[in-house]
Amino acid sequence: MADHKPLFPDGAPSLDQYYMYLTAGCNLACQHCYISPIYQANGGTGGHLSYDLFEMAIEEGLPLGLGSVKLTGGEPLLHPDFLRIIDFIREKNLGLSIETNGTLMTPEIARYLKEKSTLGFISVSLDGANAKTHDIFRGVKGSFEKACQGIRHLVEVEYHPQVIMSLHADNIDEILPLVRLAKELKAGSVKFNLVQPSGRGKTLAKKGKVLTIQRLIEIGKWVEGELQDSSSISLHYSWPMAFYNTKALLNLESYTCSIYHILGLLSGGQLAMCGVGTQMPDLVYGMVGKDRVADVWKSNPLLNELRKGVADNLEGVCGNCLFRGQCLGTCIAENYLMNGNLFAPFWFCREAYEKDIFPLSRLV
Repeated sequence: MADHKPLFPDGAPSLDQYYMYLTAGCNLACQHCYISPIYQANGGTGGHLSYDLFEMAIEEGLPLGLGSVKLTGGEPLLHPDFLRIIDFIREKNLGLSIETNGTLMTPEIARYLKEKSTLGFISVSLDGANAKTHDIFRGVKGSFEKACQGIRHLVEVEYHPQVIMSLHADNIDEILPLVRLAKELKAGSVKFNLVQPSGRGKTLAKKGKVLTIQRLIEIGKWVEGELQDSSSISLHYSWPMAFYNTKALLNLESYTCSIYHILGLLSGGQLAMCGVGTQMPDLVYGMVGKDRVADVWKSNPLLNELRKGVADNLEGVCGNCLFRGQCLGTCIAENYLMNGNLFAPFWFCREAYEKDIFPLSRLV
């Protein structure tokens, strides 16, 4: 379990990682995106983090323990200084992970990442096993083939990206074909994400395309059990820890939510809990260039409220869960977005408990 004990005299833990949301826009218009970036049909960014603010955030984060950076968006490859950002991360010897839709990945960029970056993990989204399903969900014709080609370019330089599939009513019949496709593409793993009921996910829910809690639990059991047993590729189902089967729990080794050690950096230079800051100004802590990162990290009232202990303050079913000290409410940003309360129970667990399908063996 990660140590979140205070590492500084004022009680702050180390700042281990930035989640950097490099662009406010995206070249796709995905139906589920909780950030709801501005659709950019012609290659614009919709607004992006200036290189100077990026560099300043890194320099100010290093004395706080910064060890790695995750680049996401919007779409990070839209950023005009993407390769320059990659160079600086390497210069500072920081770990690097990237979340991308894959459509802008070229042989040249893939080779550059392999030869001149510290990239250790990259994921590419595929929301269907064919162009029709994926392209409708992602809002742009041709995005499926471009994403698959992006994966191929990464594999050619010996990266094996994780494929991420967000589950909804129109693609659940393609879970098995998607796993087979990922294997054919030589991906390293497949992750199945649950659509969060926020951002564009709210509209998806109103259309009746979000799966019921009963169906999500059925699928999760199948993925972790029968499907994983028959698949040579590693599968990950992104539901709360209380629902993991015994085998999945044993394979976790040690795990805890990283909320105590991360900081989001939004495209406008805002320091926030994470990307949810684009939806909830309350979760924006300050501004790079205006506020010193150290002052924000050590003195922000909301951060200090969290450091009093998330697990001990969780409410409802999450407060009674055996895994509350590791799971920490699954996603407190989402809990706040939906309830205005950092310590509210996670929607998945709350719904399962209300319908008497929460695993009682996981409760205190």
